[in-house]
Amino acid sequence: MLVLKSLGLFLLAGLLEIGGGYLVWQWLREHRSGLLALLGTGVLFLYGVVPTLQPAHFGRVYAAYGGVFVALSLLWGWLLDGQRPDRFDLIGGAVAIAGVAIIMWSPRSQ
Repeated sequence: MLVLKSLGLFLLAGLLEIGGGYLVWQWLREHRSGLLALLGTGVLFLYGVVPTLQPAHFGRVYAAYGGVFVALSLLWGWLLDGQRPDRFDLIGGAVAIAGVAIIMWSPRSQ
C-alpha cells in the first residue's frame, strides 16, 4: 500500500509541475493571457507541497522524482503536443522509471 501511495504522490507532483510549467509556457511562448501565468504559479506552488507527503527523505524523493518527471514529460508531449516519443525516448523513460523503483523501494538495512 505504501508503494501505491508513493506512486500516486509522484504522479500528482508530476502533473502539477508539468501542468504549471505548461501554463507558464503558454503565457510566455504562445502569448496567451497573463492569467495563465498566475494559475501556473499557483499550480507550481502545489507541486512544491506534494513531495513533502512522501515517506522518504528529501534527497531520495527528489532524485526519484526526476525519473518520474522524465517519463511524464514524454507522455505530456505526446498527448498534448502531438510529439510521439521515438524508441530512444521510450528506452530512456523506461530506464528512468527503473531508477525510480531502485531509489525508492529497494530493501535497505536500517
